[in-house]
Amino acid sequence: MNKKSIEKFAIEARKLLIEQTAQRAAYYGVTAGKIYEVERESSDGIVIDGKVHNKEIREQRRKLVNEINAKGFDAVMEEIAYTWFNRFIALRFMEVNDYLPSGVRVFSSLDPEKKQPDLLTHAYEVDLPVEREEIYRLQQDQNDEELYRRLLIAQCNALHQGLPFLFEEVESYSELLFPSNLLFAGSIVRRMVEEIPEEDWREVEIVGWMYQYYISERSDEVFAKKRNYTAEDIPPVTQKFTPAWIVKYLTENSLGRLWLESHPESNLQEKWKYFLESCPQEETVHKYIEDRIIKGIKPEDIKILDPACGSGHILVYVFDVLFQIYQSLGYQEREIPAIILENNIYGFDIDKRSVQLSCFALTMKARSKDRRFFTRNISPNVLTIESSNELLKENLENYFGHCKREEQHSIQEFITFFEDAHIYGFSLIRQSFDLEKIQSWIKSITDELYDFELTELLKEKIANIVEISKLLNQRYDCIITNPPYLEPSKTNTSLKSYINNHYPKSKANMCNVFIEKGLFSLKEHGYLSIITMHSWMFLSSSES
Repeated sequence: MNKKSIEKFAIEARKLLIEQTAQRAAYYGVTAGKIYEVERESSDGIVIDGKVHNKEIREQRRKLVNEINAKGFDAVMEEIAYTWFNRFIALRFMEVNDYLPSGVRVFSSLDPEKKQPDLLTHAYEVDLPVEREEIYRLQQDQNDEELYRRLLIAQCNALHQGLPFLFEEVESYSELLFPSNLLFAGSIVRRMVEEIPEEDWREVEIVGWMYQYYISERSDEVFAKKRNYTAEDIPPVTQKFTPAWIVKYLTENSLGRLWLESHPESNLQEKWKYFLESCPQEETVHKYIEDRIIKGIKPEDIKILDPACGSGHILVYVFDVLFQIYQSLGYQEREIPAIILENNIYGFDIDKRSVQLSCFALTMKARSKDRRFFTRNISPNVLTIESSNELLKENLENYFGHCKREEQHSIQEFITFFEDAHIYGFSLIRQSFDLEKIQSWIKSITDELYDFELTELLKEKIANIVEISKLLNQRYDCIITNPPYLEPSKTNTSLKSYINNHYPKSKANMCNVFIEKGLFSLKEHGYLSIITMHSWMFLSSSES
C-alpha cells in the first residue's frame, strides 16, 4: 500500500472539497458573511440573490441554513466536505471489489481504454431511479456533468437501505452541496482513480488510512493554536490510526486468550502470529487464573467493545478472529457475519464521520463473506455518543402531558444526564434509568398533537440516547482500544469539571479515565486490552 500517495490525496481532497462545498453554498445564497433571503416564490421555483432555483431545493436549503445557524458556516462546510469524502472513498472501495449491487463502476471503467466512468456510459443499463426520458434529454443537451451528478446521487440514495449510516435518504441538504466538475481532469474523483492503484483498494484498511490523513491537517491546525480544545477540536487531536501489528497483538492476547482459556482443545493460536503462550505460574496464581475462566463459553455470548473505535481498525480484526472461532465450530460461513455484527461487536466514538467509516469497514468485511449481506438490513452496533444539549434548549413541558410527576422527573433527569455527552464520550459513568418507561413515553407522542419538527427531533434524539445508554450499561468480555491521550486541563471547562468530579484518581489523562471506566465495564472474567503511549496493558476486572 502506497501510503505517501494516500496521504497526499487525502490532504488535498479535504481542501478541494471544502472549497467546492463553500462555492456551492454561495450559489444558493449562503455564504460565511451573509445568508440571502428568498426574494420571490412561486409554483415554479424560488429566486435568491437574483438567481432562479427549482422549488425542490427550498426545503434542502432551509435545513442547510438551520444547520449553519446552529453550528456555524465553517463547521457545516467541513462536515459536508467530510460527508462526500466518506461516500466517495466508500464507493471507490465497493466498485474495485465488485460490491456495488448494480455491478456498474461509478468512478472508473472496466475498459482501460475508456476515460469516462461506466456509470455515465452505461446510463440506460444501470438500475437506478433516474427517468429514461431525463437521461435522454441530458444526453441530447450534451450535459454529461448534470447527468453524472444525478446518476451518482441516485447511486448514493440506492445504497441507503444497505448502508444507512453512510448514505442518508434523499432530500438531505448534503445533496444540495454536491461537488461540481467531477468529470474534469484534476477533480477529486479523477485523482482518486489515477493516483491510488487499484490493488491498494482491495483491503478495507485503506479506509482507516484515508481517514487518518484526511484529518491530519485539521489536527495540526488545532495544535498550532495552543489553546484549550473545544468539543470540535477533540476528535482530530486524539484520533490516531493503530498499526496492524499492534491491533493483532492486542486482539489475539485478549479475545484470543479468552477463547483458548475457555476452549483449551482449540488450536486457533496456530493462526495468530502475535499470540503469547502463558508462562508457568505458581500454584496460587494458577488457581486464581483457573477460577476466573468460564469453561465452554458460547461464541454468541462474547461481547467485545472498542470505546474509541475511530475508523474501526481494531473492530475489523476482531471480526476476523471471531470468524475463525465460528468457523472452527462448523458454523456455515455465510451465516457468520450476521451473527457477529448482531451479537459480538460494539463500538463508540464521539466523531460521527469516523463512526460512519467504522460501520462501513465492518459491513464490507461482512459482505466479503456473505454476498447477500446488504439485503439482511443489519447495521453494526457502532454508535456516535450524542448529547441532549439540543433538547435542553426546548420547552418540553407540553410533552409530559399524561406523565406522573415522578415520571416527568425521571425523564428530565435522563435527558439532563446526557448533556455534553458528545464531549465526555465513553467516560460517561454508569447510571440506571428506566429505559422501557422512557421508550413508552416517546411512543405516546403523536405528530398531530405537537410541533412536527420538535417531535421528530425529540423522537430521534431520545431513541439514539436510549441505545447509547443500553450499550454504556452493558458489561463486556473484552474491551480493546487505543484511547485518546488528552490532558483534561487542556480542554474546555465542562470536560475538566466532569473528570475532576467523576474520575479524581484518573484526572491526569483521558487514557487513565478510559482504563478506569473500562475496568468498570468488564465482566469478571474479561480482558481490558489497551495501547498506551509507551506500552501495552492487559488487565482483568478482578485485578482492579
